[in-house]
Amino acid sequence: MKILLKNAHVLTMDDAYTEYENGYVLTEGDRILAVGSGQLPPADRVVDCRGGILLPGFVNLHCHASMVPFRTMGDDCPDRLRRFLFPLENEALTPELVYLGAKYGVGEMLLSGITTFVDMYYFEEEVARACLETGMQGFLGETVISQKTPDSEGDEGGLLLTEDFLRKYAVSDRIHPIVAPHGTTTVSESALRACGELANRYDALLTLHVSEMDYEMDYFRQQGLTPIGYLDRLSLLSDRLLAAHCIHLSEDDLLRMQKTGVRMAHCIGSNAKAGKGIAPVRDAAAHGIPFGFGTDGPSSGNTLSLFDQMRLFAVTQKTRYHDRSLFPAKEIVRAATRGGAECLHLGDRYGMLAPGYHADLQVVSAQSEHMFPLYNPYSALVYSACAADVDLVMAAGQIVVEQHRLTGWSLGDLREALRRAMAGFYAAAEKYREII
Repeated sequence: MKILLKNAHVLTMDDAYTEYENGYVLTEGDRILAVGSGQLPPADRVVDCRGGILLPGFVNLHCHASMVPFRTMGDDCPDRLRRFLFPLENEALTPELVYLGAKYGVGEMLLSGITTFVDMYYFEEEVARACLETGMQGFLGETVISQKTPDSEGDEGGLLLTEDFLRKYAVSDRIHPIVAPHGTTTVSESALRACGELANRYDALLTLHVSEMDYEMDYFRQQGLTPIGYLDRLSLLSDRLLAAHCIHLSEDDLLRMQKTGVRMAHCIGSNAKAGKGIAPVRDAAAHGIPFGFGTDGPSSGNTLSLFDQMRLFAVTQKTRYHDRSLFPAKEIVRAATRGGAECLHLGDRYGMLAPGYHADLQVVSAQSEHMFPLYNPYSALVYSACAADVDLVMAAGQIVVEQHRLTGWSLGDLREALRRAMAGFYAAAEKYREII
């Protein structure tokens, strides 16, 4: 079926940042057939974008989507990861909660224009199930961590679950199994090495939290190392590594990342909210280190919208370096789309509107009061738009959001199912009421 999206301000995100002010995109199946302006090609279905901004779908490079039940818990609590998040996960997390939380999170992301995300959590097969039911593309990894978790007794169990997951989804179109050790101080050296071996053996992405925590930095400083230096010693730095956060990077770290091709998932929303610091992305970009944006989980950053990340990224980087001209809006939009795809080695088929590319795209309405006038569409996306402005989303050529509503399923119904499933979770959380 050929679908024509017309009357749109098309941002192709190609090398020349080609735009079509009154343009169209024609799709067939899961691919883009044509992009341009002028005479419209024939199609089986025509969608009037009413002057909206048509651009590739966003890529969320770091998330724990199933943590929806934890949202608004202990937002101002120091060290909450160890004080109640880890304990409450072990006490109350179930496969059903992971599935329902993931599907809710996926719905929230689709409604904000995200068509691909990277996820690390427990019971990750339930996250895959949510993706397969909704059309979302997921790079999904079972968390490997050297402690008891909701679905294993430690890193050995996590490694077994990871390999099973890698095998099961080896040929899936929308599910890309990855290797996801939790962090540099929460996973034993032997388990980290084993994770690297799995990633190499299955040609899979490797992702973990890096240079994020103050205590993490103190731990390695006492050894005369940095987290990046430690990963280098373990031979884990490569172009398959997606390092999440990277708040505290030295010049030596940047040089190591540049040399080995490490990619960077910048999560400004959760980092700034936790008071952890602002990653030196200007310096990383100057070293040619590929980067994109991550929302982190709905507990860490509260929102699963990249519109929030783009705006926060702009203001924090400009403030950190005292340079208003730093990171023009079009570069920020590129990082959220094509840049994210390139971090996942998808740059030859996702993240750009061009014939032959996958039809993962979004239309951001220009009808809201805060979107007028539309003089610079890139600036409008970064500084004016919000998730509620996303009018249409296409994933793998299927329209999954139309008129800012999910097609085929109801997020409201899912919310009620999740609320009911959270009864035991709420009961377990009562013991932490004093801190959350």
